[in-house]
Amino acid sequence: MNKPTALATFCVLVLAAVGLSGCGDPEQPQVAGPAPSPTQARGPVYVSDTLGHPLTRPTGFGLTEFSSVSRLSWRSWGGEKAVATGRLSGTWCLPRCSGDGYPATLELGRLERRENVSYYTRATVRSAHLPPADSDDLSAVRLPLPEP
Repeated sequence: MNKPTALATFCVLVLAAVGLSGCGDPEQPQVAGPAPSPTQARGPVYVSDTLGHPLTRPTGFGLTEFSSVSRLSWRSWGGEKAVATGRLSGTWCLPRCSGDGYPATLELGRLERRENVSYYTRATVRSAHLPPADSDDLSAVRLPLPEP
């Protein structure tokens, strides 16, 4: 056998021996211990008004271009949901509700985290004084997020 053929044969035999010896275990890797829990972003929680201004526990703000909430008293804030009672008014109820508006409950939800702060992105308004058509429009209001 000449030298190049012998060298090539030797290399093939070494590679075959390494491959057959099992450099790795053919079984699936075993993972032990508890799975790491996801880390929640920490920081302040905001809601944006119709102009995209970040607000925290606001006493009132523009909910849609036609509706606003005022005299808000927050029962909860900062968790997955925020709940407040207050007054609801808008162009759809004029002149019946001019000034004071209707009593309503506001619920904010669907937190979206951005860097080290979070924003509520959905609002639901409930009021016994809303006509059915307006009630549907205010049952899942998308709230704007400030531009990054």
